[in-house]
Amino acid sequence: MKTKTILITGSTDGIGKQTALDLAKTGATILLHGRNPARGERVLREIRNATGNDRIEIFIADLASLKQVRNLAEQVHQKHDSLDVLINNAGVYETTRKITQDGFEMTFAVNHLAPFLLTLLLLDLLIKSAPSRIINVSSIAHASSIDFENLQGEKHCGGYEAYSLSKLCNILFTYKLAQRLKGKGITVNCLHPGVINTKLLKAGWGMGGSPVTEGCKTSVYLATAPELAKVTGKYFMNKRQKKSSSISYDAETQTKLWQISEQLTGIVFEDVNG
Repeated sequence: MKTKTILITGSTDGIGKQTALDLAKTGATILLHGRNPARGERVLREIRNATGNDRIEIFIADLASLKQVRNLAEQVHQKHDSLDVLINNAGVYETTRKITQDGFEMTFAVNHLAPFLLTLLLLDLLIKSAPSRIINVSSIAHASSIDFENLQGEKHCGGYEAYSLSKLCNILFTYKLAQRLKGKGITVNCLHPGVINTKLLKAGWGMGGSPVTEGCKTSVYLATAPELAKVTGKYFMNKRQKKSSSISYDAETQTKLWQISEQLTGIVFEDVNG
């Protein structure tokens, strides 16, 4: 049986690192991603040593930069001609409004625009590898409404508000992409990992939570469970399908966010949907 190739963004720390560790135990080729080269190499060695799996690689990119997101996709293409699972796990929580070098609000850029762009850039590999899976890590804290005039905190911006909005964007993107990829053999699902003891949780809520060994379980389940081979366009919590906020199912809202995301990232679905 062909070894699966799995890319996990934000996998040198927290839930992403534990997800990578657990999936490495299955014998899959694991493509780690992080921002810090030294930490990336350290985690790579750590996972290799812990699992005995030498098919672990590290890719470095700052997802706050769309240029670096494009470079990440290019690096993956250079080294791999297939991709079985993409887990968009990386995320930030900023307590104050920050603007990226591209001119975008940081939380929106890293949590939504980066996975939107990366996923579409890697779509050819996922289509070639079908049946394949795309998994987006969202949150139970996702917003129940969206103001397109305040997507990037143009009118007002609080840390929780920006984070909550970005997590709603993850779900809207999941549902729209699942619909657009019907018949391609690619499933697209999203999840709430739980209230987990990570740096992000401490930054946003000033508290701890359950261990990362719990936080990775739903991501690992979505990546590996045979019974999910044809389940797509769903939101999961504790390895079970759940309902997300009502607004996330609104087709008009999904389409509008999609169009704005294409404009901001400069990528068009029709151009990459091979």
